[in-house]
Amino acid sequence: MHAAVVFLSASFVGVIMGGLVFLSEKSVPKAVAAGLGSFGLSVPVLHKLIG
Repeated sequence: MHAAVVFLSASFVGVIMGGLVFLSEKSVPKAVAAGLGSFGLSVPVLHKLIG
């Protein structure tokens, strides 16, 4: 259950960050890279924060 909450929260952060970058840059590759990067960085942070 803990892992599901962490991954769901990290996915939400990634989607929001990717959407914001897309709205500002109008570039899909930059938005995907920002979303994946923020997902990857938020997983360990959320794991420590929630766990």
